[in-house]
Amino acid sequence: MGLTAVIFLLVLASRHQPTAGVGHDPLLVVDDYEDGGIRLKCLSERLFSEAQLLWTDSRGDNITGTPLSADTGTAGVSSSIVLKAGSGNSMSCRILDKQLKTSTESSVAIADAFFPSTSPWLAAFVVILLLSMFLVLAAIYKIRNNNKEITRAQNARKQIEQDIDELKRKLDEQERRFEKENEDAEKRIENVRNELKFRKARSNAVNITLDQTCKHPNLCISDDKRRVKSSDKKETALKAMVVATEGFPDKKHYWEVEVGNQSQWELGVVSENFRDVIMNNMGISPPVNSLFSLQYSQGKYILTGREDVSDCKQCSVVGVLLDVESSELSFYSVEEMSPLGSVVLEFTGKLYPFFSPDSSGKWLGVRPVKSQTYDPLPQGEKEINK
Repeated sequence: MGLTAVIFLLVLASRHQPTAGVGHDPLLVVDDYEDGGIRLKCLSERLFSEAQLLWTDSRGDNITGTPLSADTGTAGVSSSIVLKAGSGNSMSCRILDKQLKTSTESSVAIADAFFPSTSPWLAAFVVILLLSMFLVLAAIYKIRNNNKEITRAQNARKQIEQDIDELKRKLDEQERRFEKENEDAEKRIENVRNELKFRKARSNAVNITLDQTCKHPNLCISDDKRRVKSSDKKETALKAMVVATEGFPDKKHYWEVEVGNQSQWELGVVSENFRDVIMNNMGISPPVNSLFSLQYSQGKYILTGREDVSDCKQCSVVGVLLDVESSELSFYSVEEMSPLGSVVLEFTGKLYPFFSPDSSGKWLGVRPVKSQTYDPLPQGEKEINK
């Protein structure tokens, strides 16, 4: 066996003088590593009729080996024992021949280096290795948990950002809806206010007739003295006008004029002094601050002394409110019941309505307005107007 070739054996054989016969020393054989020690075998080729095999350690104490194996008459005896480190490292094998009263003995000593042992560094290495593996596994577990937490946090952050974007979108939509509703409400309120002003203005309706003696020569007045048109289609001057018979020194007065689809016209009031002048000479131009009006030309409404005041669509009926007490002249679109504009009157005295059609030959006439009292608005519209 390989172990026998590398182990240094010191065999001490001592022979006891037998009382009868001749004997042979037993043979010690190193068999193998076993159970943390080295198994030794003790063999004898001598034939015994009755023999006993004893194992003793370095202190002389008897050690129990394997059961005696003997075939008295045909074979020798043998036994084995496991020698462990720390047991003295030496062992003796003695065979006693009880019949012949003789004994033979062989001894062996084995150095500690040949015994299997565990290095203290190995235990430390194993502990460090296990600890390192534990730390590595713990680190991997921690990293995986951290990655999961990071992923979960990123997903949560992304979800929050999506929720914020969705909330912003909804808020923007709601804000736009509120703005539109507010604009619609303001528009409705404005329409209600305009309608209220228009109704109040219309409650001051008066009858207007045209004065045949106070008109431009190129104008033609109808028999009922309510309509006027140009008799000369080549006439282009807007100041070819006719003045009403009625004059108003005070209070409020309202009348409506059907202008149709004429491309240009002018409506307003003139002072009493200028009316007296043009009755005698219609060819003169009106002096400054003697005429205040609303003019429509080239799709625009123009008030006296101002540029175009509104981008309203062309209306076919114009309402005129003369408020002498407030020195204000206002114009309304009757179809829309909305104001077209107003001018401040800069003179006093009796004021007379005037009318100036275009040169197309189409009628421009005063439309009768039934005098009526102001109709109160419904309760809901009253609250809005407040």
